[in-house]
This record gives sequence, structure tokens and C-alpha cells, in this order.
Amino acid sequence: MGLQTIFRAVIMGPPGSGKGTVSSRISQSFGLKHLSSGDILRANIQAKTELGLLMKACIDQGQLVPDDVISRLILSNLKTMDHSSWLLDGFPRTVAQAEALDTMCSVDTVINLNVPFDTIKERLTSRWVHLASGRVYNIDFNPPKIPGLDDVTGEPLIQRDDDTPDTVSRRLKAYENQTQPVLEYYRSKGVLETFTGTETNKIWPHVHAFLSKRLSGNQQDTGKA
Repeated sequence: MGLQTIFRAVIMGPPGSGKGTVSSRISQSFGLKHLSSGDILRANIQAKTELGLLMKACIDQGQLVPDDVISRLILSNLKTMDHSSWLLDGFPRTVAQAEALDTMCSVDTVINLNVPFDTIKERLTSRWVHLASGRVYNIDFNPPKIPGLDDVTGEPLIQRDDDTPDTVSRRLKAYENQTQPVLEYYRSKGVLETFTGTETNKIWPHVHAFLSKRLSGNQQDTGKA
């Protein structure tokens, strides 16, 4: 086995930055397993595992899930993937979580999507949904045929509470306060790679080129194709 054939990456970016789209493109293009902390959390709550029940109690009481609980949960999932390359999304969110991750494995690169908050605000506040079906419209690039009404049923569309301008501003501010120290932590380790832009389709080629280069460097032992 080559020395560095396993590649481990973390993706970071504010809500609405296109992180989900970029993550799925990375896993499709490079075969990294995409691990979302939100998915892991939900699966554990559903399966009523010990940590899942602990987290559900915190969430039900409106409390933040403690760092050590989240870290234990994510790290126990990563342990089962010892010989896999992965992309971690939604973790770490604090420096304590980043340090916990470091005790188990070293992260090769941290991809940071730097999308201007104004762009994200426009993106999120122009999102409207048809609750019964889950259909999502965007006033800018996927508007309903008749403003305010669902194309299929003609029923009124609503804006989710967390997509209203005030809430979006609060969520972005909270993200910035929480995440800045984590970005600094990885910057000091020399593994932070920031991609700036307003459109996912324009950011993606840069992410793709960077990872292509990194991964070919990682697999020198395979020789030139």
C-alpha cells in the first residue's frame, strides 16, 4: 500500500454557500466518502443510540449539544472508515472539536467556501417552499409560474422561518463567530484552502483543479498513468 493513498478533507462554509452541492461533486469526482455530521446526528437519534438519546435531550431542551458528545459521535463513525478517503461536512465547528479530530487522524486539507454574506442573503431570502410537497422555488433563478403560488397545486408558497432576512443575518453572524477560530486553527497548520466567489459553478472548477493536483500528489506511488 502506498504511503499516502488515503486522503482526508474537511469542507467548511456558511449556510447557503453551496457546500452541499460542492460536497456531492467532490465525492462523485474523486470517490471521497461524504460524511455529513447532520446525517450522522439524525441517524443516531432515529436509531436511539446512547449518544443519539443524549443529543435529542439537548436539542429538545433548546441546548447546544456539548463538544465532547458531538466529537465522540463523529469520531466513532470515522473509526469505522480507517482505510477510506473521506470528506467531512459540518464538523468540526469549534476549536475543541478540531483538536478532538486531530487526536484521531490528521486532516490533509480544509476546503473553505468563502461566499459573500450579501450573496447568501439574496440566495436564502429569495427561497420559497410549497410545504405539502417540499417543492422549493427561488425568485431569482427558479421562480413559480404565478408569483407566490405552487406550479402544481396553485396553493400559496411560504417562506421558512430560517429564510427570513433577520434570521439569515443572525445565522450568518453566529456561523462567523463560531467558525472564525476554527479557520484560524487550520490556517496555522497550513492546511486551509479558501475558495472565494458568488456562484457555485464558478467556484467548483477551482476546487476541482486543486483537488486533482493534491490527489495526484498523494498517489505518486501509483506512477504515471
